[in-house]
Amino acid sequence: MTRLSLFSTTLFVGALMLGISGCGASEPGTQTVSTTPAAGQPANPRVLIETSKGNITVEVFPGQAPQSAENFLGYVKSGFYDGLIFHRVIPGFMIQGGGMIASMAEKPKGAPIQNEADNGLKNLRGTLAMARTGDPHSASSQFFINVADNAFLNHRGKSVEGWGYAVFGQVVDGMDVVDAIVAVPRGNRGPHGDVPLEPVVMKRVSLLPEAAQP
Repeated sequence: MTRLSLFSTTLFVGALMLGISGCGASEPGTQTVSTTPAAGQPANPRVLIETSKGNITVEVFPGQAPQSAENFLGYVKSGFYDGLIFHRVIPGFMIQGGGMIASMAEKPKGAPIQNEADNGLKNLRGTLAMARTGDPHSASSQFFINVADNAFLNHRGKSVEGWGYAVFGQVVDGMDVVDAIVAVPRGNRGPHGDVPLEPVVMKRVSLLPEAAQP
């Protein structure tokens, strides 16, 4: 068992085995999370992530992860994510973005939010979750998309080791694009590992109009 290299903007995972390629990811597509809004409530918002590899549509779950959803949608509406990259990709694990430009400089971000990993949602293939450092309540702008069922990221208890990573959405279209991103050649850039050798850019991230919502 080895630890992933840690730095202030990376997803912190203690004692993660690096050789997890393919773990829990044998089936294509996404694992559906049941997050139907309550009667009389509006449909869950959807966000379009237009990348240099293709488009990804995600559904956000404000009913289950209110702070995480509000935080993410705030960054979306402000245009914060436009031009940022997926700066860390690991086959059989996840793709991470939302904090850096192509030079690997970090974009100034907002205040951290409370960890909502105790909301019952699991880190299944195709789900979105908040990235953070070793502090359970340090998530801000960065997020990741699971490309496998990563049960070890789920909430186990309210301790530093057990908090887990808060799921707040899932891919509803474009999982093939996510798989294409995680398959790109990667290497090291300074202290950062698993960086795509050719930047994978989020060209535009926008909230879909109500007419496009389910």
